[in-house]
Amino acid sequence: MKIRIDKLLSNLGYGTRSEVHKYIKNGYVLINGEILKDQGYRVDTEQDIIVFDDEIVEYQEYFYFMLNKPAGYITAVQGQEPVVMDLIEEKIKGLFPCGRLDKDTTGLLLITNDGPLAHQLLSPRYETEKEYVVNTRDRIDQDQVRRIELGITLGDGTRYRPAKITDIQNNSCHITVTEGQYHEVKNMFLAVGNEVVQLKRIRMKNLILDESLAEGEYRPLSEEEVHSLKTYWKAGHQAG
Repeated sequence: MKIRIDKLLSNLGYGTRSEVHKYIKNGYVLINGEILKDQGYRVDTEQDIIVFDDEIVEYQEYFYFMLNKPAGYITAVQGQEPVVMDLIEEKIKGLFPCGRLDKDTTGLLLITNDGPLAHQLLSPRYETEKEYVVNTRDRIDQDQVRRIELGITLGDGTRYRPAKITDIQNNSCHITVTEGQYHEVKNMFLAVGNEVVQLKRIRMKNLILDESLAEGEYRPLSEEEVHSLKTYWKAGHQAG
């Protein structure tokens, strides 16, 4: 792959393009051992060795981070209130949260710049499983479970696909959904006469929240985790 050196360094967080131009002008950038003078040089990412300020630049097109989202943050890139991207120190261009968690919902959130993968994970046609730990106001009874597992239709016509409920313990359970509609889990429990008071996502497809991450902490995904996200187990849903 070939890409302009200023765009590459800017995308990797080394500065704006104008800042990168200054770095090149001042001799901070070497290509294959020689000081770069051409600000429009197109780097061969598979062949060229790039050095910035005496450090080798490792080129990577896509980045993937697992964030344990705390309550109080909006799932957005920017906004008037605190947003999840405020928690990410890396200044890589194009990072965004994959999917949405409500302001008061905690847990697993994928941060990436891989648009194609995000589309595949979020598109309803792929039926990506998302698992949550739910705490409710009232005890969860079998009638509520039965109705949610059959699928819920609200009075305004909004329909939710059947969900799977497991690990029921009085006011707590695990629920797995395959859509991701606005307030989906909360609305399903309200529809059966209960109320969600705490919600935490612990799994998206087969990516499981790393419980060693405190709320607000994040880490890069391993190669195995990235591969598992890109490999769909349902027939006809192969992504790569």
